Amino acid sequence: MQHAIDPKIDCVFKALLGAEGNRRLLIHFLNAALGGDLPAPIVAVEILNPYNEREFLDDKLSIVDVKARDAQGRVFQVEIQLLVLPDLPARILYGWANLYRSQIKSGQDYGELRPAYSIWLLGETLRRGLPEYAHRLRMRDDQGRSLIDHGGIWLLELGKFAAGPGQSGQVDTELERWLKFFTEGECLDDDALPEWMQTAEMQQAMSTLKAFSELDRAYHAYQARQDYLRQQRGLQRRLNELEAAAVRARAAEEQARAAQEQARNAAGRERAEKEAALQREAGALAEIERLRRILQDLPDAGDAAREEPPAPDPS
Repeated sequence: MQHAIDPKIDCVFKALLGAEGNRRLLIHFLNAALGGDLPAPIVAVEILNPYNEREFLDDKLSIVDVKARDAQGRVFQVEIQLLVLPDLPARILYGWANLYRSQIKSGQDYGELRPAYSIWLLGETLRRGLPEYAHRLRMRDDQGRSLIDHGGIWLLELGKFAAGPGQSGQVDTELERWLKFFTEGECLDDDALPEWMQTAEMQQAMSTLKAFSELDRAYHAYQARQDYLRQQRGLQRRLNELEAAAVRARAAEEQARAAQEQARNAAGRERAEKEAALQREAGALAEIERLRRILQDLPDAGDAAREEPPAPDPS
């Protein structure tokens, strides 16, 4: 290829899975991702928001997810998100809820609703502390029982995949093949594709990358999206730095406040101790004064002798 193309860049991603000419790739990817969670494999889909090359030239707000409906009326959403922002979980849930509710229009009832499946490929780790790269999120109670079997949310963390199954050249499932393509596609040589790329679907996917590489208009769109993502990363990095500095400043302020409070408590204890000592001293002085008065009131020994009655006359 003339230029290396990253299949994770949103315009390329949508061309891969959202172009009418690549509908077979979307069907293959959906079956690979959802696997045994579907009662039967998907055989045909209608792409609800097809890829349009022009929308990516200068439009920074293009809709880059892929939405589709199959013959059973089930709806699907596929999206890639390279930056994991703090509000991403809420955005993912909102996206699924919106996909689910958008099935019925005014005058229709809830019986028209069909399963909705939202698949997100994430460029950064979202669920830290969990080793698995694939997560299936569905509506269940505490005992794992389903409220309604109407699809759910599938999260695929590409970083975890690259650090685990993605390291080896072997792929065991079609989903692993797709994830390996997304994590390593930018480095592939279309003239010497590895064995795991030797399938009809992967070669068709590679032809999409080649089109972005060799067609000036497509490559300019790709570069524009890359520049936009770089700006996003830079802004997010700066935001993270400012948030970290704010956290450190708050911690230092709390530490100073705690030190001041500790000093005030120590001063209060010192004052209380001094007051207690003064009270003890005052109490001792009062006791001394009381005893002194008692001593003063006692009769003198000489006076006592003089006041003794005379001895009786023996006669």
